[in-house]
Amino acid sequence: MRKRIRALRVAQGWSLEELAGRANLSQSSLSRIENGRRRLALDQLVTLARALDTTLDQLVENAADDVVVSPMIDATHGLMRWPVKGDPGMSVMRQRMTDPPPDNPARMRAHPGREWLVVLSGTAVLMLGHRRFRVETNQAAEFPTMLPHAIGAEGGPCEILGIFDRDARRGHQKGAGADGTEADCEGTGSPFTSGPTADRGPGSGR
Repeated sequence: MRKRIRALRVAQGWSLEELAGRANLSQSSLSRIENGRRRLALDQLVTLARALDTTLDQLVENAADDVVVSPMIDATHGLMRWPVKGDPGMSVMRQRMTDPPPDNPARMRAHPGREWLVVLSGTAVLMLGHRRFRVETNQAAEFPTMLPHAIGAEGGPCEILGIFDRDARRGHQKGAGADGTEADCEGTGSPFTSGPTADRGPGSGR
């Protein structure tokens, strides 16, 4: 924690005097804190976190032993999924798609949450309500999932990496369709589901 305080101060380009002034501490007190010669009180931690433009949780967070993690692979649906430790409600998923998005608006999904995706290769088509967006390689899209939506490939296969909040992830596991009826992911045409946009051929789980 003391190393983080010093590292954040140095990253901001601040001297001991500058951070001490922002945190309402004396320069000597801050120096002793960074060097481990003075015990940190909770109120000082809160003040330092605010002065360093971070949160108390991030300042006292322990470094995780398992820094590198392997994905959970769903080969049936061509999915790779990584949980985000900092926010257990978040998930990162990767999928290869070959088919265009569905033409039938009834096959689009709407559910609570928010999604962010980036196209790793190829060109994707995002249907969002009555609008159609082409998303090229290295372009990203972010949208509220309360809007009916679906995604597919254009002109050949594309690979997509998506980030889902808790509600969006649940919505793609099982949720209401665009017509308000309860629907499984199968056949919805939504991203990162088992719908027709998923490439279920050999190697699709890579």
